[in-house]
Amino acid sequence: MSEPIIVARDVGVELGGVAVLRGVDLTVAPGEVVAVLGANGAGKTTLLRCLAGLQQATGHVSVLGRPPADEPDFWRQTVLVGDEPTWYPGLTVGEHLELMRAVHGPGRLEVGAALELFELTGCADRSPSSLSTGQRQRLSLAMALLRPSRLLLLDEPERGLDAAFRERLAKLLAQYAANGGTVVMVTHDARFAQDTRHVALEAAA
Repeated sequence: MSEPIIVARDVGVELGGVAVLRGVDLTVAPGEVVAVLGANGAGKTTLLRCLAGLQQATGHVSVLGRPPADEPDFWRQTVLVGDEPTWYPGLTVGEHLELMRAVHGPGRLEVGAALELFELTGCADRSPSSLSTGQRQRLSLAMALLRPSRLLLLDEPERGLDAAFRERLAKLLAQYAANGGTVVMVTHDARFAQDTRHVALEAAA
C-alpha cells in the first residue's frame, strides 16, 4: 500500500491570538483529489499554507514524507496556485510558459498544448497584464500544470472562470490525478468540488 502524500494531525494555527485552525486532521493518498470547503474565515487558505510550509503551525504536518519547507527541493515536486503571481515585465503569455518549462524542465504538457487547453492561443503574444481576470487565472493554472510535479495545492482554482471552463478544469485535474499526481484544493464552490471529485473517481475506476 502506498504511503500517504499528506498526513496532518491535530494541526492548529493562531494569528494575533485568535485560533484560525484547531485540531485539523487530514490524510491524502497518491492520486487522490481532495476539496476543502468552508465559509470565509474558516481557515481553508491557512491550511493550504501549512501544507506548503509557508505557515507555522502546531501539531504534525508531513508532505511527501517529510515536514513541508519553503525550499527548492520541496518546490520541485509541489506547485501552489494561490494569489495571482507577479508577472515578469516585458514577457508575453507564451514567454511566461516557455520560461516555466525552461526553469523546471519538461512536464506533463508542451507549451503549445497548454496554450490550447487553457484557451490562450490567441493571447500568446500579449502581456498578462492586458488579460481579463479569467484569462490570467487560466494562465496561472497553465503554468502550474506545464511543469513536472507530484502535488498541486490550489486556492480557489475556479476563481474568475466561466462555467464551461470550470468543467474543463475538473477534467484536467482528474487527468492529473489519474496520471499519479495528487490534488488538494480549497474552494467555495461545492458544485465544482463535487464535479472534480466525481470525474476523478470515474477516471480512477
